[in-house]
Amino acid sequence: MDFPSQDMLIFLIVAGFVSAFIDSVVGGGGLISVPALLLTGLPPVVALGTNKLGSTLSTITSSLSFFTSGKLNGKLVLALFPLSFVGSALGTYTLHLLPSDFLKPLVVVMLVLMLIYTLIKKNWGAVAAPRRMTLNVKLVVASAAFIIGFYDGFFGPGTGSFLLFLFLLLGFDFVGASANAKVLNLASNLASLCSFLLLKSVHIGYGLPMGIAMIAGAFVGSRLAIRHGSRYIKPLFVIVTTILIGKQLWDLMQ
Repeated sequence: MDFPSQDMLIFLIVAGFVSAFIDSVVGGGGLISVPALLLTGLPPVVALGTNKLGSTLSTITSSLSFFTSGKLNGKLVLALFPLSFVGSALGTYTLHLLPSDFLKPLVVVMLVLMLIYTLIKKNWGAVAAPRRMTLNVKLVVASAAFIIGFYDGFFGPGTGSFLLFLFLLLGFDFVGASANAKVLNLASNLASLCSFLLLKSVHIGYGLPMGIAMIAGAFVGSRLAIRHGSRYIKPLFVIVTTILIGKQLWDLMQ
């Protein structure tokens, strides 16, 4: 196991902190961490696997921070956790069998629709207004948790945004939606990391230093989100979603 040079180490630490800071609140940290790992010369699959190591450490940290805030719906996320975990494991396995590029146009459309809806609903997510959990709602949410988990293991960009949007639809405010989304993101990250480790596609020497920096970034980001609430999270969600759309459109044009 080789470790990065001093300059590379500083680069990974800075990239890891910034990506986890953003990811801990609204997702989208992979926009920074994955390109950073690719710039080190790692093969794409190894870069994705190494990123999952850091992302898992980041989501553990932010999940624990949000747990102390009292914003977690323990019963709901415990029920959805295994669905996200299994979906992600299947998605990562499928990634090694099929190309994922065909998802890019669909992801762009979904992100654009999410952004438009969020901008139109001016006060959306400012105050919690829990939706009644009927059988139909439970089935839709369970299916969404599995599908988003599969998507995270198979492709990934925008997973945090999709999960946040799901909990907003359930009537959580932005802080509550971010808190519960992090736990499901933890499930999908854990499953995907285990799969990448089994496939020997994780560079521990690069992943650990970056992961430690991501722990710090996740802690700072989640504490700021809890303190400042929706007036901080909503603008960041809009910005990150817009950047995600731009990134996916750029990839499509290459």
